[in-house]
Amino acid sequence: MIGCRGAKFAINLVGIGWWKLGIIDSFRIDGQVAVVTGAGQGIGRGFALALAEAGADVAVIDINGDTVKDTANEISKLNKRSMCFEADVTNHGDISEIINSITSKWGRLDIGVNNAGAGGFMDAVDYTEDSWDAQMSLNLKSVFMCAQQEFKAMLENNEGNIINTASISGVIVNRGTMHAAYNTAKAGVIHMTRSLAVEWAPHGVRVNAIAPGNILTPAAERPEIKPWLQKWADMNPTGRLGNIDDLQGAVVFLASSASKFITGHTLMVDGGYTLW
Repeated sequence: MIGCRGAKFAINLVGIGWWKLGIIDSFRIDGQVAVVTGAGQGIGRGFALALAEAGADVAVIDINGDTVKDTANEISKLNKRSMCFEADVTNHGDISEIINSITSKWGRLDIGVNNAGAGGFMDAVDYTEDSWDAQMSLNLKSVFMCAQQEFKAMLENNEGNIINTASISGVIVNRGTMHAAYNTAKAGVIHMTRSLAVEWAPHGVRVNAIAPGNILTPAAERPEIKPWLQKWADMNPTGRLGNIDDLQGAVVFLASSASKFITGHTLMVDGGYTLW
């Protein structure tokens, strides 16, 4: 693991008599410690690499041990410290141990990105109690439990940023999709984000969410999704699907002091897809 801590630069605004970060510097997160769940591939890996490039040391968690190691290695190539954990985020005891391990080794936690999740196509009439509960556990309950453990770690410094991955499916029923449980869970993430933002603001912890639109990830190769890709692109005002790098600026913005007066917000990154 390679470590490299940078300093935040402050500039004196001549004639005003107070200090602030320059606007470009306010997007830097040098010396901060982040954790990203679901970081083995796709959006989660993109988030982790973006935070590292912006200056943070990043711990990564994924259920796939091989892919999460690859992400950690890519972070190290950016001259930032990384540690990786193979874990199922629905096992809440494991998450508690991982957060404790991060703070024990690195001394703090500043940024938590709760990205792990997955959709499941199924007609609503076919859900069983177990299949419904599995979607809720992964896409909603685990987000809350991870956020809770992150908040506890952030209390020591009375500051921090938590970012949850929601979805456009939390505000619309996307054409071509039949996943009532996933949609419901993502809607829950959006309102949970608001609720936690209110409760935790007095402790200096901001809570926001990112709602990706139709993004080209490995999941886009699934047979039930692939036929819809061009249709979704044609229905988007921008005329295209999103790429992972379209989301990276959003996570850095919400993790940095550039967004210091924003909390409880869900940032739609969808190319305007939900506008009509």
